Amino acid sequence: MLIYILIGVLAVIGIFLVIVATCPANFRIVRTGTIAAPPATVFAQVNDFHKWEAWSPWDKIDPAMKRIYEGAPSGTGAIYRWVGNKNVGEGGMTITESRPSELIRIKLEFLKPFKATNETVFTFTPQSNQTVVTWDMTGTNNFMGKLMTMFMNMDKMVGGQFEKGLAEMKTIAEKS
Repeated sequence: MLIYILIGVLAVIGIFLVIVATCPANFRIVRTGTIAAPPATVFAQVNDFHKWEAWSPWDKIDPAMKRIYEGAPSGTGAIYRWVGNKNVGEGGMTITESRPSELIRIKLEFLKPFKATNETVFTFTPQSNQTVVTWDMTGTNNFMGKLMTMFMNMDKMVGGQFEKGLAEMKTIAEKS
């Protein structure tokens, strides 16, 4: 009898592992906000990593986070590295493309709590006297990432942080 229970448990685990392995690897998280400021004003908030502390939702999670700035002061080649608590982990960002008032492309690398490399793109679209900002992150989940998505809604979690960041960016840019 015990052998049948053990075989049943192993079969359930095996089926679960197959389900996880067949989950889509690629993901995309996108949020958009409208800010009553010109594209150049909004663009400046993202193009300079030194300004992120004022609006980035992760800076609010760990205000004691260690920040390191390298490379160009802003725009293409600017690098930002962080080491924070267990909620923000450790990683870095590099601006790989910067087109004034139009687009910023960032290579986002997580080191802790797990390793991952994603691409983040901010676009700035003028609309009347406002700017529509789109924050878009894409990447590929490894097996552990796929497993996490079985139990956590990453779009809701990360997307919720994007929404908070866009709201803070709106407040700052509209005061400028």
